[in-house]
Amino acid sequence: MKKTLLTLISALLIAAFALTACAPAATPTPTAAPAVPTTPPVTTVTIWHGYHTGGSEEAALTNLVNQYQKDHPNVKVTVLAIPFDQIFNKYETETAAGGGPDMFTAPNDSLGNEVRANVVAPIDDLVKGKLDGYTKAGIGGVTVEGKMYAVPGIAKAVALYYNKSTIPTPPATTADLLALVKSGKKLVLNESAYHNFGFTGAFGGKLMDDTGKCVADQGGFADAFQYLVDLKAAGAKFETDGGKADTEFRQGQADMIINGPWVLGDYKKDLGDKLAVAPIPAGPKGPANPIAGIDGWYINPNSKNQAAAVDVALYIFGKDGLAAYADTVTGPGDPPARSDVTIKDPLVKSFADAAAGGFPRPQSAEFGNFWGPFGDALTAAVEGTAKPADAVATACQKMNQANKK
Repeated sequence: MKKTLLTLISALLIAAFALTACAPAATPTPTAAPAVPTTPPVTTVTIWHGYHTGGSEEAALTNLVNQYQKDHPNVKVTVLAIPFDQIFNKYETETAAGGGPDMFTAPNDSLGNEVRANVVAPIDDLVKGKLDGYTKAGIGGVTVEGKMYAVPGIAKAVALYYNKSTIPTPPATTADLLALVKSGKKLVLNESAYHNFGFTGAFGGKLMDDTGKCVADQGGFADAFQYLVDLKAAGAKFETDGGKADTEFRQGQADMIINGPWVLGDYKKDLGDKLAVAPIPAGPKGPANPIAGIDGWYINPNSKNQAAAVDVALYIFGKDGLAAYADTVTGPGDPPARSDVTIKDPLVKSFADAAAGGFPRPQSAEFGNFWGPFGDALTAAVEGTAKPADAVATACQKMNQANKK
């Protein structure tokens, strides 16, 4: 009996041990790994500019870029200065080869050609709903065939500089200007189709019709050229050397000159409080219409960061950014292509008004053939080798021939 009981207990112990050995091991409770903070990736935006080294525009850009990076720590902006006389060729060459910066800024001188060469990208979708405050002239100046190709910023057109110590009241009309010159006041003009284009609007001239055909020979242009001839006969001086013309005005040898805001700083240094700016005088057919150019930030179609580049451009050429450009303390301010910027300097304000009422620089291929023929025509008329009407007719014919119109 006792032996049987011991045998039974042993069997039970063996069975219990076997069950314990076969049972699965307990799964330990997992411990959560500590959270690792994630850093957003840094986006690099490369920009080119052609601003003068040490100038007010470069200073404004540097300050704005530095502030943008502080406000947007996940964006690195790399800035490269390119000599202005090289920036168009360098940008177009490198972009056509698949490279180039994310964005660059320059006047819209070559925008139409760059669009047709596919070296600038349309940005309509990227700026949609973000254009409040920009002027119609500003947006129009960076629009080609209905598409926007830049964020507009600086508006540039020529106006009449005058010395307040000798011209207390600026001429309001072309008749007033002619009378001043006849009275002995000195007017120096650049002998160029660009600087004197505004007079064509004052006399009702129209350069092209809707098809791009030159129609300047149908009136207005010839009257404007005749007016320039009359100014010269009255004593106005025409200079083919722009630097020489500037010097004459800055040194007091001339009382008036037509030029743009890019020389404002130099003129201020010499003339100080005597310097003033007024619109080119209106003519018998209405206001003058100087060619209005727009500096913008253009986006590279090769860029992988187009949205970031546009954001940078909207910041630099935003309301506060353009106020910084307009009110630089280190030099002349830039006229903004926005209507919501308060401009402290009345001279800068005068140039902003001149650009807003100017003739938006056409971006058509046809307009590219204006400069040569009409530059020659103005020279022929002013120097007396052709009658104004004949000079304009010849120029218009050459322009149409070049454009196959």
